[in-house]
Amino acid sequence: MSDTETEQSQDQEGLGAAGEQLSTAPKEDTGVLPGLGVIGWARWFWRQLTSMRVALLLLLLLSLGAIPGSLIPQTGADANKVDAFRAAHTTLAPVYDKLGLFHVYSSVWFSAIYILLFVSLIGCIVPRTWQFVGQLRGRPPGAPRRLDRLPAYTTWRTTADPEQVRADALALLKKRRFRAHTAGDAVAAEKGYLRELGNLAFHIALIVLLIAFASGQLFKSDGTKLVVEGDGFSNALPMYDDFKSGSLFSNDDLVPFSFDLKDFKGTYELSGPSRGTPRTFEAKIDYSVGADGKSRPKTVQVNQPLKIDDSKVYLVSHGYAPVITVRDGKGDVVYKDAVPLLPLDGNVTSQGVVKVLDGYRDAKGVKEQLGIRAFFLPTYGGGADVLSQFPALLNPVLNLEPYHGDLGVDAMPQSVYQLDKKHMKGFKDDQGKQLRANLKPGQTMKLPGGAGTVTFEKDVKEWAGFEIVQEPGGAWALSGAIAAILGLAASLFIQRRRIWVRAVRGADGVTVVEMAGLGRSESAKVPEELGDLAGTLYERAPGAPDTRDDATHAVPAEGAEQ
Repeated sequence: MSDTETEQSQDQEGLGAAGEQLSTAPKEDTGVLPGLGVIGWARWFWRQLTSMRVALLLLLLLSLGAIPGSLIPQTGADANKVDAFRAAHTTLAPVYDKLGLFHVYSSVWFSAIYILLFVSLIGCIVPRTWQFVGQLRGRPPGAPRRLDRLPAYTTWRTTADPEQVRADALALLKKRRFRAHTAGDAVAAEKGYLRELGNLAFHIALIVLLIAFASGQLFKSDGTKLVVEGDGFSNALPMYDDFKSGSLFSNDDLVPFSFDLKDFKGTYELSGPSRGTPRTFEAKIDYSVGADGKSRPKTVQVNQPLKIDDSKVYLVSHGYAPVITVRDGKGDVVYKDAVPLLPLDGNVTSQGVVKVLDGYRDAKGVKEQLGIRAFFLPTYGGGADVLSQFPALLNPVLNLEPYHGDLGVDAMPQSVYQLDKKHMKGFKDDQGKQLRANLKPGQTMKLPGGAGTVTFEKDVKEWAGFEIVQEPGGAWALSGAIAAILGLAASLFIQRRRIWVRAVRGADGVTVVEMAGLGRSESAKVPEELGDLAGTLYERAPGAPDTRDDATHAVPAEGAEQ
């Protein structure tokens, strides 16, 4: 090998040493597959699993796997929709069952991707973290022998002493927040460690998000409750109208609190093209935390929930609950209560059922049960209108359709909003048709044959539907998301770079100053920053005349290279 080739090889080695460890990213294993043996294959598999390429692939697969969970009805979210989907798609449903698409987030394949991604991130982060800590504890590497081979380079000659130039360079670089020290005849400096810190923070934040997501799915609870004005709710499982939870959730995990609905108020646009559009929905409640907690007032609005520890109480719906009084043939009150009715449209046209289970006897003293279908219009338009014209109580009308007999509640459970007429008979009017009547507040409908009366009281209450959500990992998920964004921004916009300043006395006694910069990737900021530093240092160590015939005098300029 010639002397020139040897020199070039040494230059490459020196440059490589100066540029190494600008990143904590693991080196790609480009070697051949391991030899036969369990340990060799296990080591190769671990290296592949903890590589950035595989982590990104698993993250992509996790995102793709979440798509069917958003498009296909999920058993944990709404079992009724899943049953309807099975009935409507008899061919696809068995395939979806085998693939676990009705319970994506708890399926074997989704859990496998999730766990592999978790392991891959941890296996990648742990060694990079120790390597980064080692870099912080160490010092920037010394200058390469040939600085002029670096991407950003400038040089000049000065009459200042080399020691003074190096001292000025060290002070300047530390002032610019570089980690700098003197190494031999040069000053070595490095800056931009927040890039690697941001990179590590981003990956750690992904792990936090995965843990928060897992804990949220395993320990979460989600229930709904309809509360009429004047009634209350206690956060216990029997109090919910509908409730679903994660696989590791227990009843003891429920946050102990209760509240009473004091008043509900809704306002609507009265005119214009947006007439009837809701303006405000407010539920005024008194709540207390714990068994002996002090009662405190709170107004719950849409998207402004009541927050108690890990629980949030959302206002999700509202409707009307007309107060209805039922008397038997003797005139005794057998039923008096506010009956919640379910809205059918935006103008709160509502329907429901009044069920009188005990205490009613007809005119002959025969014990029966009553079932009364109720159809409520907050604003009745008159005539044959069967739909409300406005959601507020401007002209309320209650349409009642009574039946008597056996409601069948003892045979099997049934919805309080539906009437099973299999064992019921309708009351007939004078013409032999099903009895129906439109009542305004304060009016009474008489049942035929002295069977009693049904009164629509003047008091029309409102009800509010609440969703009580408990997600233990919500705060961690938010913190992880913020940390991931900040970490990603730092890793993208902060440039890690190194600067070297060499000052040596030349053969003619004049000091030769060399400055060079190297970044992790090609960036215009490194030459610009080097030019700015060189200009400042040049003011402290100005250039000296060069009388050599074959010399070239280079005046430092921003971004100058040679």
